[in-house]
Parts: sequence; structure tokens; C-alpha cells
Amino acid sequence: MRTLLRIDSSLSGDASYSRRLTAAFSGAWAEAGGEVVTRDLHAEQVPHLPHFGLHFASREGVPADSPARALQDELIGEVLAADALVIGAPLYNYSVPSTLKAWLDHLHVPGRTAGKPAESGPLAGRPAVIMSSRGAAYDTAEAEAHFDHAVPVFRALLGTAMGMEVEAITVDRTLAGLLPELGADRAAGELEEALTAARRRGRELASV
Repeated sequence: MRTLLRIDSSLSGDASYSRRLTAAFSGAWAEAGGEVVTRDLHAEQVPHLPHFGLHFASREGVPADSPARALQDELIGEVLAADALVIGAPLYNYSVPSTLKAWLDHLHVPGRTAGKPAESGPLAGRPAVIMSSRGAAYDTAEAEAHFDHAVPVFRALLGTAMGMEVEAITVDRTLAGLLPELGADRAAGELEEALTAARRRGRELASV
């Protein structure tokens, strides 16, 4: 049985677009016979790294019995035990939520999860699907390059540094209910397209 680790970070609860996408993906994964492990970074927030040494595999200066070590081992262990990741990453002020950034800081450890080259690391080749919800319209590559500083973070850390196969499913115009100029009908259509893509990819990856 293949295991999926589902990471959510939105603070919007049932109104969250990114949670709807991760739910669609993980639901399809489960229907295909896979197991789903969930971590909600808003409900159970990961603290910022309390010690510089936790950035590195040696963890120099961090006591062996430190709770910070134990938490980092737990977070990394969840990822290592998963065959794939699906990560809900809403765009907050053009970047990832701070709770999600704290999780990434615990996970990215050169010499442990990040290899040299990346293809030699323990996570090399594993899929990581980013579900990104964005309030405005990102219809051009220029708009994404200037204002989306969420998905590129995952491509750099999980992809370039850790060797994972990173892909993204995005939904725009999530603020159409507040900003009519974004087009409510188009926003609804784009959400359905993203949900369909999420379900399809969940089934595909669970069946590999």
C-alpha cells in the first residue's frame, strides 16, 4: 500500500481553496487503495527553528535529548515514510504561510534530506504535488514571476535541493467573491478544473 503525506496550512478551514484541493487529491488517493497521513500545520503549528544547529545534519550544539531534535526527527520521518506528498500552499502576501515555512525549515537539512547532488538524497524522485490557491489573477508568466513567491520555494527546496519531482496545481481568483472584477463565473470554472486535475493526479500517483 502506497502512503501519501498530506500537508495543510491554510487558516481558512472549510472555506479554504487549498484544503479543497488537497482533500480532492487525497480522497482520490484513498479510493485507489492508498493510505493517507495528514498533518495540519495551522491546527498544530510547528515552531520556528530554535537553534542554528538544526539546519545541518550534525546538529552541533543541540543536546541529544532536546525536544527540538525529537520534533525535527518526527517531521522528517513522516516525509521519509511517504511515497508522495501533497501540500496545500495558499499564497499569503505573495509567499507561503509562516507555519508552512517553519515546516520547510525543519525538513531541509543538507547532508540528511538534501544530498550532493540532489539525485543522491533519500527523497530523490518522490513526487511532491503543490496545491496553491491565489487570490488574484495570474494569467501571465510575468505576473507569476513578480508576485508568486510560493511555488518557486518548493521547486527550489524540494526539487533542486532534495531531488523530489515537484509539480503544482494552482487555482486563481479565490477573492472573486470580494472583488467582482476577477469574474465569479471564471473563478468557479477554474476551481472545478483544478479539483478535477487534483483527483486525476491523486489516482495516478496512488496507482504507480
